[in-house]
Amino acid sequence: MTTSSPGWGILGAGRIAHLFARDLRTGGHRIAAVGSRDAQRARAFADEHAIANVHEGYEALAADPDVDVIYIATPHSHHLQHALPAIDAGKHLLIEKAFTTTGDEAQHIVEAARAKGVFVMEAMWTRFLPTMDAVRARIAAGDLGDVVSLTADHSQVLDLSPGSRLIEPSLGGGALLDLGVYCVSLASAFLGPVARVQAAGVVDPQGVDHRGSAILEHANGGTSSVTFSMETLGSNRAVIAGTEGVIELDPAFYVSTAFTRRRASDPTTVAETFTPSIEGRGMQFQAAEVERCIAAGQLESELMPLDESIAIMRAMDEITRKLRGDA
Repeated sequence: MTTSSPGWGILGAGRIAHLFARDLRTGGHRIAAVGSRDAQRARAFADEHAIANVHEGYEALAADPDVDVIYIATPHSHHLQHALPAIDAGKHLLIEKAFTTTGDEAQHIVEAARAKGVFVMEAMWTRFLPTMDAVRARIAAGDLGDVVSLTADHSQVLDLSPGSRLIEPSLGGGALLDLGVYCVSLASAFLGPVARVQAAGVVDPQGVDHRGSAILEHANGGTSSVTFSMETLGSNRAVIAGTEGVIELDPAFYVSTAFTRRRASDPTTVAETFTPSIEGRGMQFQAAEVERCIAAGQLESELMPLDESIAIMRAMDEITRKLRGDA
């Protein structure tokens, strides 16, 4: 690394990149450079976030010697093509979720990273929030007993007007990849790999899913139920249930939020309410995990393993097939 503090390069200058850059500053991380296909957009981004190095094009960003780790903030339809050159340049990567658009693409990135010996992690940022730290601690302590089921909803009314990325097949449009991924990832985190999928929903003539529901059977015998929509507002809650108790995550479950825990032996009494206190949106926690792993010489995170990211994408492949009615 070029300094004791890793230099972050931000690939892309859209909305999510702005959010991440603000939280990097909040967390005290060093932003070394930004790259965009649009030079003016890159310069405006750099001016807003006080970034010294500005690159027109992603190859130049990957070649910057002051950049140690790159955050890929482009649409998931482009993650594979943007990740591979950065990996080849020897850069560590944090790749915005959804990790890719298919399980095969995810496998390709992981194989390339392992062959090159660089760190890669999916930017499922909510997995690293204090709320999720607390949930994992309660489960490890046995407060829920054996976790056997989970429900999660991520539904918002999004811009589906003509020209929107969300309804464009070539840009990975659809509710599942943008919203449902949070639900599937949460289920994977607490119930493990998905063994079987049942799903139904609404898909437009272009093959883009607008809303859907899925029941997931997990290899450990647990089940999860997930709903997602970009046409309607939903509860945006999640419930993690075990043999000894339950944790109910307040809306929206996929951001920094509070939870309530109840015991199975006394379901009408609140055993605990947890309310986090963080600065910013909370995307800095995943950046801290990336830096911790790199400093320790780890090529992936135990909290978001690469094989799990592949498995999540393969589960979503199957959900997509079911939604489209494919054989």
